[in-house]
Amino acid sequence: MQRYMIYTVTFNPALDYVVAVEHFTLGSVNRTIRENIFYGGKGINVSALLANLGYRSTALGFIAGFTGREIERGVRSLGFDSDFIQVEKGMSRINVKLKSDQESEINGMGPEITAGDVEQLFQKLSYLKEGDVLVLSGSIPAAIDNDIYQRIMEHLDGRGIRMAVDAEKDLLQKVLQYHPFLIKPNNHELGQMFGQELKTEEEIVLHARKLKEQGAVNVLVSMAGDGAILVAEDGSVHRQGVARGTVKNSVGAGDSMVAGFIAGYLEKGDYAYALKLGTACGGATAFSDGIGTKDEIMRLLNTL
Repeated sequence: MQRYMIYTVTFNPALDYVVAVEHFTLGSVNRTIRENIFYGGKGINVSALLANLGYRSTALGFIAGFTGREIERGVRSLGFDSDFIQVEKGMSRINVKLKSDQESEINGMGPEITAGDVEQLFQKLSYLKEGDVLVLSGSIPAAIDNDIYQRIMEHLDGRGIRMAVDAEKDLLQKVLQYHPFLIKPNNHELGQMFGQELKTEEEIVLHARKLKEQGAVNVLVSMAGDGAILVAEDGSVHRQGVARGTVKNSVGAGDSMVAGFIAGYLEKGDYAYALKLGTACGGATAFSDGIGTKDEIMRLLNTL
């Protein structure tokens, strides 16, 4: 029986319409050779991967219009709950992702989110209890003040809620004072935070430790084909190589790593295992058309 609850927040969820065209030609009629619709958003990806591993979670965020209703319906089919706030104006985004000789994206705007809508989100977050997990990930829509991450974490500060933050450098740096349980910059983002290009593992570990000193509990640094490094709560350093396979899909791999790390830690309380499971989850999604399945995750875990 899961004694705690996991919540994910996606401020601007979307329908991702992914199309493949053999040789896209600008200004001409192009016909797809493959097309899929996915329920997009970093928090939604985290919840979907957790569901595949058998963990319950609830997705929070804002939806609007017929696209929002489809997102709400769709996440149920992915195996997790939602408690979205339905806003009045606009519609949830449709993002078009074109795969051809080059990859291109057109991302929608998203709905108009009011101060009253944001207040409803804070009311929902007030029900979180000690031991619960909250995952904040992704960009912030233009309609919301960019200090929303800080405000949420300040609102929940001191209540024993484990918060994971996967966001761009400015958002990340501003929340360190609230001691997030997990942050996940990549090595380039980590360097940007300190105005440096980090070229060696020693430099990456040094600067990850600096983020720990500034308040982060665990710092997980992803390094693409070079694997990942974790500077854990107790100061120990763990290194993990990548899973081997053919990359089909980069969307959601980082979110899957976050989900796997959280699941691994909740399962065993062991940071080395959490890093290994996170790596397997990231790989399973990267090697699939959608979010990695449990079978693929377990297969990869046995190879690490």
